[in-house]
Amino acid sequence: MHEEPLSSPDDFDGASAGQGLWQACAELLAQELPEQQFNTWIKPLAAQVAPDFSKVTLLVANRFKLDWIRAQYAGRITALLQDLYGQPVTLELALAQRESVVRTYVRPAAAPAPTAPDLIAPPAPAEDSAAGAFRTRLNPALTFETLVEGTANRMARSAAMHVAGSPGHLYNPLFIYGGVGLGKTHLVHAVGNRLLQDRADARVLYIHAEQFVSDVVKSYQRRTFDDFKARYHSLDLLLIDDVQFFANKDRTQEEFFNAFEALLAKKSHIVMTSDTYPKGLANIHERLVSRFDSGLTVAIEPPELEMRVAILINKARSEGSEMPEEVAFFVAKNVRSNVRELEGALRKILAYSRFNQKEVSIQLAREALRDLLSIQNRQISVENIQKTVADYYKIKVADMYSKKRPASIARPRQIAMYLAKELTQKSLPEIGELFGGRDHTTVLHAVRKIGAERQQLTELNQQLHVLEQTLKG
Repeated sequence: MHEEPLSSPDDFDGASAGQGLWQACAELLAQELPEQQFNTWIKPLAAQVAPDFSKVTLLVANRFKLDWIRAQYAGRITALLQDLYGQPVTLELALAQRESVVRTYVRPAAAPAPTAPDLIAPPAPAEDSAAGAFRTRLNPALTFETLVEGTANRMARSAAMHVAGSPGHLYNPLFIYGGVGLGKTHLVHAVGNRLLQDRADARVLYIHAEQFVSDVVKSYQRRTFDDFKARYHSLDLLLIDDVQFFANKDRTQEEFFNAFEALLAKKSHIVMTSDTYPKGLANIHERLVSRFDSGLTVAIEPPELEMRVAILINKARSEGSEMPEEVAFFVAKNVRSNVRELEGALRKILAYSRFNQKEVSIQLAREALRDLLSIQNRQISVENIQKTVADYYKIKVADMYSKKRPASIARPRQIAMYLAKELTQKSLPEIGELFGGRDHTTVLHAVRKIGAERQQLTELNQQLHVLEQTLKG
């Protein structure tokens, strides 16, 4: 059933309302896309919005950009416009200099399948156009001061601060792992920014693993390996995101191993992130995995409720808005998986608030996040958790609510209780009832026990991570 539209065009002056719709859409895109992509493809667009909001025409500078935006971004733009307005919106693209309009499809065209990923370089970022210029690629806004601390990231933050204050000594390399959107990238940028604050002449470089792959490929194609080595082997601090992208890329792994050894030999520091712990990496050479695991490996967990609330309130203030505490608790209880989704929910609420010219409230948040809430309520249930955990640990679903107590059954049952508390809105008594009429104190004991052990046992943490990703689809 469709919600009422957030606004009627009659409520606004036509031109300003149209620009408000596009501005709200652009703000959401700015948070979803990497800064470089947004600045290159979305920021230059001008919008013409029909008086009844039924059609939005985006003016594009040239045919190449038009085709690229249609293929890569049109579907997402259409979906955001329709979410914001609450009714169907037709998206069109037009060449700004020739006013001929080209209709877009609602779904973006499929991207071409990659071929021989270790031999073909992805498009070089615009900032590489100035050949030879050294750039840190750091985001100055991502600092230790702007990172909300909690139980979920305390150990990783402490290790990162130690590295920033004394690079080249303990915890080298520092390997940070965890699911998407938990703040790994923020943490590595914070290390680089803190070191530059203390030592302005330090050679610091932040890159994504895909960029390292691209640099390796270009150095082979152009026969510029001396330049490549001069760039990477002379660093004081290398910060590299998502090293799992090195999988199956033998040349890249060879060159990263060489850079790794060169940097350690000169007492430079390396900080890496990944979606899993070193020994869990697939298709990475054993000698690299051994190097990754030779320093300190720390995990970042999904943020606990209080940390999620603090993140929402702080981020809203940084956006020039105030989020009432009760709204922050409502959102935090319903968006549990990671910080990125939490911030995305906040942006959507703020955009809805501005476009609808209403104060932020629980009702507004409920409307803005209706799609997300609908998906969560439909997909994750205690019954689904019980079945998933039972399948994973190879026990019967009936064992979840039986009175049997051997460790092979009791342990998975406690894990299922923990996940039921983390991933659903059920109370402790409700969860206990669904586990064979157990008392709520039994559920509380299981939740606390598994939660504490997750912080200490790498194997258990990895198992829980797999189960959570499976349940969230």
